[in-house]
Amino acid sequence: METNDTIAALATPPGEGGISVIRISGENALTFARGLFHSIFDISKNIPPAQKVLFGEIRDPESNRVIDEVLFTWFKKPNSYTGENVVEISGHGGTQVSATLLELILRQGARLAEPGEFTRRAFIHGRLDLTQVEAVADLIGAASDRALNSAVLQLKGALSRRINNLLDQLLAVQAQLEAAIDFSEEGLTFQSRETTGQQIKGLKMKFFL
Repeated sequence: METNDTIAALATPPGEGGISVIRISGENALTFARGLFHSIFDISKNIPPAQKVLFGEIRDPESNRVIDEVLFTWFKKPNSYTGENVVEISGHGGTQVSATLLELILRQGARLAEPGEFTRRAFIHGRLDLTQVEAVADLIGAASDRALNSAVLQLKGALSRRINNLLDQLLAVQAQLEAAIDFSEEGLTFQSRETTGQQIKGLKMKFFL
């Protein structure tokens, strides 16, 4: 899958609603949006402030017809969800207006994102690890407070930190065992097999908690 092109898609469920968000991610995200968004702050000549919301209009560049009044947010890489340059356009949540906005962006040169591609790019660029990628799906599908809280903790990296801590402890045990084997004839004192066994047993119990 290509990751050096610029992609766009609805970041909210399709259909009628109060708000729809279209996300553009990739090197040319701002370039593609510049020809569409018109505001008091002229982004055609200036780089907008990162992570600040601008109010304005989306216009069809061919007819200058106003398509929607929107909120425009620019995220400069790597400080975005995907780790790439990202523009998010929040407009009214009608089916036709969302489709028209997206079509205008694709006409500028963006490619329609595949399902899950924003999150996949976040993983590729190190914004999320595998457990956090799974947490995104768990968060969306959470049907109880317990499931929601678990997904949020996982998304914040709690599971990754736990796994890394256990890995560090296992590597320490491994180092003890290798030293005991390599220097068994040097007259050095190492911890007993029983102690090492208890350490491994304790780590196993922590892993399955």
